[in-house]
Amino acid sequence: MSDPMSVSVVIPCYSERRWDQLVAAVASAWAQQPRPERVVVVVDHNDALLARAAHELPEGTVVVANESQRGASGARNTGVRHTTSPVIALLDDDATARPGWLAGLLAPFADPAVVGTGGAIAPAWEQGRPRWFPDEFLWVVGASYRGMPTGPARVRNVWSESMAVRRDAFLAVGGFRVGFGKVGERARPEDTDLCLRMGADGGAWVYNPASVIDHLVPAARSTLRFFVARSANEGRGKIELARLNLGRESLGSEQDYARELPRAAVRSLLRGDLGQAFALVAGAGAAAAGAGYEWAFGARRHQAPQPAVDPA
Repeated sequence: MSDPMSVSVVIPCYSERRWDQLVAAVASAWAQQPRPERVVVVVDHNDALLARAAHELPEGTVVVANESQRGASGARNTGVRHTTSPVIALLDDDATARPGWLAGLLAPFADPAVVGTGGAIAPAWEQGRPRWFPDEFLWVVGASYRGMPTGPARVRNVWSESMAVRRDAFLAVGGFRVGFGKVGERARPEDTDLCLRMGADGGAWVYNPASVIDHLVPAARSTLRFFVARSANEGRGKIELARLNLGRESLGSEQDYARELPRAAVRSLLRGDLGQAFALVAGAGAAAAGAGYEWAFGARRHQAPQPAVDPA
């Protein structure tokens, strides 16, 4: 029988362009204390990458193909099914875990009410951080942003690039909603959707900023064009999220966040940082425009993904 607090790590991947990052992610997972029971790498419909990973990744790493439709949601669900430990940690293929990451994710599970945890995400800028990039919008590049808790705290949701879940609670809701998550460069808030469903019956999520990963930010994601497009995409995704979770408190955090942005813009103006003030206004406007577009046209364009996801 597995140790009650034993843990496995699941890492989805899809592109050989990220090979060096994948190797670093796997090494950082194996280096954790406690050492994971298993590290599972799930290759998302890429036969060449599957063969290379099976041949070249460290001995003991389990390499499997995504058994579901293309996308990170199905890949993560596949990875969880190839584990047996009661706790599963998730790490992205373009991120590396710092020492103490896994221990920090595991600590809150001492409370039986906790169904999942998440950690802090530090941006690793490939070509340096642009001066205009505001802390409030670091989520655009998948990093922890200003306004998040500075100590362990219960939260509505955490992010799948640095997450741990109770395996039984995860499987009980069917895992990630296939067809709603990340497919290549297209992203929707599949992690928030999962957290809402796993927490629907009183399960708690805990964010522990002492658990840290470094998440690569490629140069292409340091541009204002990407910043605006990603903000608009997030606005669209949050409206889709609200449709899928009717009757649940799905957008309360976003409403609180939106109310803070004008104050942040004023603070930037007062300290003479016109670039950040402009970015705050542009990001907020793009997110609002994306939300408005999805609200007006999204429901007519496609049928929502079904709540029941991959078969066990």
